[in-house]
Amino acid sequence: MQLFAFGINHKTAPLAVREQVAFNAEAMESALRDLVGHGAAKEATILSTCNRTEVYCSTHEPVQTINWLADYHKLSSNKIEPYIYTMPQEEAVKHAFRVASGLDSMVLGEPQILGQMKQAVRYAEQAGTLGFLLHKLFQRTFSVAKDVRTQTEIGANLTSMAAAAVKLAERIFPSIKDQRVLFIGAGEMIELNAVHFAAKSPKQITVANRTLDRAQTLARRFNGHAITLHELPEQLAQHDIIVTSTASQLPILGKGMVERALKVRKHRPLFIVDLAVPRDVEAEVAELSDVFLYTVDDLAEAVRDGLDARQGAVKEAEVIINSGVSEFMHWMESREVVPTIRALRDVTERQRRHEMEKALRNLAKGEPVEKVLETLSNALTNKFLHAPTHALNQAQAGERDALLETIHRLYQLHTPE
Repeated sequence: MQLFAFGINHKTAPLAVREQVAFNAEAMESALRDLVGHGAAKEATILSTCNRTEVYCSTHEPVQTINWLADYHKLSSNKIEPYIYTMPQEEAVKHAFRVASGLDSMVLGEPQILGQMKQAVRYAEQAGTLGFLLHKLFQRTFSVAKDVRTQTEIGANLTSMAAAAVKLAERIFPSIKDQRVLFIGAGEMIELNAVHFAAKSPKQITVANRTLDRAQTLARRFNGHAITLHELPEQLAQHDIIVTSTASQLPILGKGMVERALKVRKHRPLFIVDLAVPRDVEAEVAELSDVFLYTVDDLAEAVRDGLDARQGAVKEAEVIINSGVSEFMHWMESREVVPTIRALRDVTERQRRHEMEKALRNLAKGEPVEKVLETLSNALTNKFLHAPTHALNQAQAGERDALLETIHRLYQLHTPE
């Protein structure tokens, strides 16, 4: 089995491709069990966010795991193959460390990815697909990410997606205080956006969610109002700013629904931020007049403030990461010799038991203890030295020097020149 990682992200694939291979929370555990159950991998963890879908696994068949991703989403392999990056062994370790540390994010240094990776590990634990190797990998990943964030300025002058959404809204409307804001969804991304928009004291905050209880819980934090998704067609026109991020596999806001809302609003501008992958808003909505629609990819330029200040911390972060990779690879290599060590112990233990039984029989016959111990120690010495001595005697000239050097190292021998 080898450690292997592959996936697509915001650097390799457009949003239209990323949304086709995304996993929602409800399907994550069954997907993991399907991957391992099909024999494509022995262990597996899936990280799926708005910017990336990545699979970390222990497998004999890397190609089979990539094919599984396409098959699971009912796609032909050649449709996603141009966008996929693959990372065996050491490359996979380094990539995991960089992702968790925020070095591979759309927003350099953003902290949310670490929480998302921890959630991915919890899903794998619950699905029973997080084995010893991946458990050790992610333990070390989180430790390295913590070191990067505490020992460098990677998170300094950070402009988040939520802050960028507020800035974009302020370009459209003279003041957010006069606007009504609608949040669709009740997850972490919506919560972060709600905090930033609430700080601008909008006229009204509404939270729409599939389950009313979760919408009410979030709305109460900001003195807002809660509705269900079924109420969106009637409520949409009453809001000026819409931020949406759900786990829906189908669009929440269609072109027809938005068109009807614009008529009611008498074509007053409608600002929409779609942070979901797959998208919550039909792409055709962007074609409508008086609609300003932004996706996660559109926010990339808006989050570049403070980037220069964080770039200086990247080199420091890479040093920490490279050190962590070396330590982890050393641990992995040490695990490869475990079967040999176990076999060596088994052989010597059988020899020890055999000689011990002989010694006990001789004692039972009444032989002197000193003689029995002498015989036992000589027998054990001869048995333990037989294999290396025989190998030296049988070694060909071309291999003798290397074997001699190995035996000197193993037994810490110091002989005269």
